[in-house]
Amino acid sequence: MLSLKDSLVVLKKTKALLEGHFVLSSGLHSPQYVQCAKLLSFPNISSKFNLSLSKKIQKNFNKIDLILSPAIGGIVIGYEIGRLLKIETIFCERVKGNFKLRRGFSIKRNSRVLIVEDVITTGKSSLECEKLIKKSKAKLLGYACLIDRSSRIALKIKNKKIISQIKLNVPTFNKKNIPTELKNIPITKPGSRFLK
Repeated sequence: MLSLKDSLVVLKKTKALLEGHFVLSSGLHSPQYVQCAKLLSFPNISSKFNLSLSKKIQKNFNKIDLILSPAIGGIVIGYEIGRLLKIETIFCERVKGNFKLRRGFSIKRNSRVLIVEDVITTGKSSLECEKLIKKSKAKLLGYACLIDRSSRIALKIKNKKIISQIKLNVPTFNKKNIPTELKNIPITKPGSRFLK
Protein backbone atom coordinates (compact mmCIF):
# COMPACT_ATOMS: atom_id res chain seq x y z
CA MET A 1 0.00 0.00 0.00
CA LEU A 2 1.12 3.56 -0.72
CA SER A 3 2.34 5.54 2.28
CA LEU A 4 1.11 9.05 3.10
CA LYS A 5 4.45 10.47 1.95
CA ASP A 6 4.34 8.61 -1.39
CA SER A 7 0.69 9.59 -1.89
CA LEU A 8 1.50 13.28 -1.41
CA VAL A 9 4.36 13.00 -3.91
CA VAL A 10 1.94 11.54 -6.48
CA LEU A 11 -0.65 14.28 -5.85
CA LYS A 12 1.95 17.01 -6.32
CA LYS A 13 3.55 15.31 -9.35
CA THR A 14 0.19 15.13 -11.15
CA LYS A 15 -0.75 18.68 -10.03
CA ALA A 16 -3.84 17.25 -8.31
CA LEU A 17 -3.11 19.14 -5.07
CA LEU A 18 -3.73 22.82 -5.80
CA GLU A 19 -2.97 25.92 -3.74
CA GLY A 20 -5.05 29.12 -3.89
CA HIS A 21 -8.49 30.30 -2.74
CA PHE A 22 -11.20 27.81 -3.57
CA VAL A 23 -14.92 27.76 -2.96
CA LEU A 24 -15.83 24.09 -2.55
CA SER A 25 -19.11 22.61 -3.76
CA SER A 26 -20.27 22.83 -0.12
CA GLY A 27 -19.84 26.62 -0.23
CA LEU A 28 -16.90 26.52 2.20
CA HIS A 29 -13.64 28.31 1.37
CA SER A 30 -10.26 26.55 1.42
CA PRO A 31 -6.59 27.34 0.66
CA GLN A 32 -6.16 23.92 -0.99
CA TYR A 33 -8.17 21.85 -3.44
CA VAL A 34 -7.69 18.29 -4.59
CA GLN A 35 -8.52 17.92 -8.26
CA CYS A 36 -8.73 14.15 -8.60
CA ALA A 37 -9.39 14.52 -12.34
CA LYS A 38 -5.74 15.58 -12.66
CA LEU A 39 -4.59 12.49 -10.77
CA LEU A 40 -6.83 10.27 -12.91
CA SER A 41 -5.53 11.84 -16.13
CA PHE A 42 -2.39 9.78 -15.50
CA PRO A 43 -3.80 6.20 -15.43
CA ASN A 44 -0.43 4.53 -14.82
CA ILE A 45 0.20 6.71 -11.77
CA SER A 46 -3.36 6.74 -10.40
CA SER A 47 -3.55 2.94 -10.71
CA LYS A 48 -1.23 2.76 -7.66
CA PHE A 49 -3.75 4.84 -5.67
CA ASN A 50 -6.64 2.66 -6.80
CA LEU A 51 -4.84 -0.60 -6.06
CA SER A 52 -3.82 0.60 -2.61
CA LEU A 53 -7.39 1.74 -1.84
CA SER A 54 -8.84 -1.57 -3.08
CA LYS A 55 -6.58 -3.45 -0.64
CA LYS A 56 -7.75 -1.24 2.24
CA ILE A 57 -11.37 -1.85 1.25
CA GLN A 58 -10.84 -5.64 1.23
CA LYS A 59 -9.25 -5.42 4.66
CA ASN A 60 -12.10 -3.37 6.16
CA PHE A 61 -15.30 -4.61 4.52
CA ASN A 62 -16.69 -8.10 4.22
CA LYS A 63 -18.87 -9.17 1.30
CA ILE A 64 -19.73 -6.16 -0.86
CA ASP A 65 -22.56 -6.72 -3.35
CA LEU A 66 -22.52 -3.34 -5.06
CA ILE A 67 -20.50 -0.15 -5.35
CA LEU A 68 -22.42 3.12 -5.71
CA SER A 69 -20.63 6.32 -6.77
CA PRO A 70 -21.86 9.86 -7.23
CA ALA A 71 -21.48 11.47 -10.67
CA ILE A 72 -19.29 12.93 -11.88
CA GLY A 73 -16.24 12.75 -9.63
CA GLY A 74 -16.82 9.27 -8.27
CA ILE A 75 -17.56 7.44 -11.53
CA VAL A 76 -13.97 6.61 -12.53
CA ILE A 77 -12.93 5.68 -8.97
CA GLY A 78 -16.01 3.50 -8.48
CA TYR A 79 -15.38 1.77 -11.80
CA GLU A 80 -11.71 1.11 -11.01
CA ILE A 81 -12.42 -0.22 -7.52
CA GLY A 82 -15.23 -2.38 -8.91
CA ARG A 83 -12.89 -3.73 -11.59
CA LEU A 84 -10.15 -4.51 -9.10
CA LEU A 85 -12.52 -6.17 -6.61
CA LYS A 86 -14.75 -7.75 -9.30
CA ILE A 87 -17.89 -6.06 -7.94
CA GLU A 88 -20.83 -4.59 -9.87
CA THR A 89 -20.54 -0.79 -9.92
CA ILE A 90 -23.20 1.82 -10.64
CA PHE A 91 -23.46 5.58 -10.29
CA CYS A 92 -26.12 8.13 -9.52
CA GLU A 93 -26.44 11.54 -11.12
CA ARG A 94 -28.14 14.82 -10.37
CA VAL A 95 -31.58 15.40 -11.82
CA LYS A 96 -33.01 18.80 -10.86
CA GLY A 97 -30.50 19.02 -8.01
CA ASN A 98 -31.12 15.56 -6.49
CA PHE A 99 -29.28 12.29 -6.98
CA LYS A 100 -31.23 9.68 -8.95
CA LEU A 101 -30.47 6.27 -10.35
CA ARG A 102 -30.80 6.36 -14.14
CA ARG A 103 -29.60 4.31 -17.14
CA GLY A 104 -31.36 1.19 -15.85
CA PHE A 105 -29.32 1.11 -12.63
CA SER A 106 -30.97 -0.21 -9.48
CA ILE A 107 -30.05 -1.29 -5.97
CA LYS A 108 -31.43 -4.68 -4.92
CA ARG A 109 -33.23 -4.97 -1.63
CA ASN A 110 -30.96 -6.25 1.20
CA SER A 111 -27.81 -5.85 -0.92
CA ARG A 112 -24.64 -4.70 0.84
CA VAL A 113 -23.53 -1.40 -0.74
CA LEU A 114 -20.27 0.52 -0.47
CA ILE A 115 -20.23 4.20 -1.50
CA VAL A 116 -17.02 5.06 -3.38
CA GLU A 117 -16.00 8.66 -4.13
CA ASP A 118 -12.98 10.57 -5.32
CA VAL A 119 -12.86 13.11 -2.45
CA ILE A 120 -14.99 13.40 0.69
CA THR A 121 -15.04 16.85 2.28
CA THR A 122 -18.40 17.64 3.88
CA GLY A 123 -19.93 14.25 3.06
CA LYS A 124 -22.90 15.87 1.28
CA SER A 125 -22.70 13.66 -1.84
CA SER A 126 -22.13 10.53 0.24
CA LEU A 127 -25.12 11.29 2.45
CA GLU A 128 -27.26 11.85 -0.65
CA CYS A 129 -26.12 8.47 -2.01
CA GLU A 130 -27.05 6.92 1.33
CA LYS A 131 -30.65 8.08 0.85
CA LEU A 132 -30.84 6.06 -2.40
CA ILE A 133 -29.57 2.98 -0.56
CA LYS A 134 -32.13 3.38 2.23
CA LYS A 135 -34.92 3.98 -0.28
CA SER A 136 -33.97 0.66 -1.92
CA LYS A 137 -34.04 -1.06 1.50
CA ALA A 138 -30.41 -2.09 1.07
CA LYS A 139 -27.58 -1.94 3.63
CA LEU A 140 -24.87 0.73 3.62
CA LEU A 141 -21.53 -0.81 4.57
CA GLY A 142 -19.58 2.46 4.64
CA TYR A 143 -17.62 4.89 2.50
CA ALA A 144 -14.38 4.70 0.54
CA CYS A 145 -12.51 7.48 -1.24
CA LEU A 146 -9.13 8.32 -2.66
CA ILE A 147 -8.86 11.50 -0.60
CA ASP A 148 -10.54 12.05 2.78
CA ARG A 149 -10.70 15.76 3.59
CA SER A 150 -13.61 15.40 5.97
CA SER A 151 -13.69 16.48 9.55
CA ARG A 152 -15.70 13.26 9.94
CA ILE A 153 -18.46 15.26 11.63
CA ALA A 154 -21.07 14.78 8.89
CA LEU A 155 -20.40 11.07 8.42
CA LYS A 156 -19.67 10.25 12.06
CA ILE A 157 -23.31 11.00 12.82
CA LYS A 158 -24.19 8.03 10.65
CA ASN A 159 -21.61 5.88 12.49
CA LYS A 160 -20.02 4.42 9.35
CA LYS A 161 -16.38 3.94 8.37
CA ILE A 162 -14.53 6.07 5.83
CA ILE A 163 -11.69 4.15 4.22
CA SER A 164 -9.34 6.36 2.19
CA GLN A 165 -6.05 6.17 0.40
CA ILE A 166 -4.96 9.41 2.03
CA LYS A 167 -6.35 11.64 4.79
CA LEU A 168 -5.64 15.35 4.32
CA ASN A 169 -6.28 17.90 7.04
CA VAL A 170 -7.00 21.02 5.03
CA PRO A 171 -8.73 23.94 6.75
CA THR A 172 -12.10 25.16 5.50
CA PHE A 173 -13.85 28.40 6.36
CA ASN A 174 -17.38 29.68 6.03
CA LYS A 175 -17.96 33.00 4.28
CA LYS A 176 -17.95 34.94 7.57
CA ASN A 177 -14.56 33.78 8.90
CA ILE A 178 -12.23 33.73 5.88
CA PRO A 179 -8.67 34.66 6.96
CA THR A 180 -7.32 37.93 5.53
CA GLU A 181 -4.52 36.21 3.60
CA LEU A 182 -7.11 34.01 1.84
CA LYS A 183 -9.40 36.98 1.09
CA ASN A 184 -6.55 38.57 -0.90
CA ILE A 185 -6.35 35.63 -3.35
CA PRO A 186 -8.78 35.49 -6.31
CA ILE A 187 -11.53 32.87 -5.84
CA THR A 188 -11.76 29.70 -7.95
CA LYS A 189 -14.86 27.45 -7.97
CA PRO A 190 -13.52 24.10 -9.18
CA GLY A 191 -16.27 21.60 -8.24
CA SER A 192 -18.78 20.10 -10.69
CA ARG A 193 -21.80 20.94 -8.51
CA PHE A 194 -21.67 24.55 -9.78
CA LEU A 195 -22.06 23.46 -13.41
CA LYS A 196 -25.45 24.11 -14.98
